[in-house]
Amino acid sequence: MHPNWQILLNGYRAFLKVEKNLSPHTVEAYLHDVSLLEEFLSLQAEPLLPTEVTSAHLHAFIQYLFELGLEASTQARIVSGIRSFYGWLLLEGSLKEDPSALLENPKLSRRLPQVLSVEEIDRMIQQIDLSQPMATRNKAMLETLFACGLRVSELIDLRVSRVHFVDEFISVIGKGNKERLVPIGQEALKWIDMYLRHERIHIKIAKGAEDILFLNRRGQKMSRQMVFLIIKDLAKASGIQKKISPHTFRHSFATALVHNGANLRAVQEMLGHASITTTEIYTHIDKAFLRETMMKFHPLYRKN
Repeated sequence: MHPNWQILLNGYRAFLKVEKNLSPHTVEAYLHDVSLLEEFLSLQAEPLLPTEVTSAHLHAFIQYLFELGLEASTQARIVSGIRSFYGWLLLEGSLKEDPSALLENPKLSRRLPQVLSVEEIDRMIQQIDLSQPMATRNKAMLETLFACGLRVSELIDLRVSRVHFVDEFISVIGKGNKERLVPIGQEALKWIDMYLRHERIHIKIAKGAEDILFLNRRGQKMSRQMVFLIIKDLAKASGIQKKISPHTFRHSFATALVHNGANLRAVQEMLGHASITTTEIYTHIDKAFLRETMMKFHPLYRKN
């Protein structure tokens, strides 16, 4: 992080704690929202300082959040955090105009998510050239995303020690630091094993990332943006026109289960949803299949 960003964030932290009297958890949530903006801006051709940001940059950032597949409620919270930060900069006299003034909250409607068919996911996975570096990792990641319905944050945080090959399940730490067990098929486990034995073993692992399963070439935990770009490139190569993200695999996983007659409570448990009403969105996608079949198995399991 650029020193100027760090100085301003330190001042903002003090403002939230002293002036606003917010709880430590809330303070960290606000700072995290601003750090996401800083991460996005650091990916630009010329990284920007907070005081150089325009409304156009902020709108591009919100579009980036949307393309990552973040839920509308999460996007809205981040927008609120960004507004608070720039309101403070204005109050401090660091800015004359607030670039966040015209930012709009995403609509919190329960719009049906975009999904991929099993055939489309197969096409994407087949586009992976296994002769290329890190290709086995990419294949293992996509197989795991669809086999387990993980959030992208759960995928990049997945630990080697939490993959149980014999019992065929993984242990996932989800929202609210809650742990859940998710079954994983033999196909995904096969590619994870190949990645561990043939690729990951040759990576010089950075300190603190020893137990992280999916690593980048520098031996560090992968970023959400990196996973998004891998998926975007594979979709383009396979001729898929849908606007997709890592979250699309999660939606597709849930849809495939409901499509095949899985009990909503079981799907809720798999996804780590706190409320059954969150899961019920997937029943609107294709109710015809609910009437036609009572099968409860994930499509990829049929390959075994």
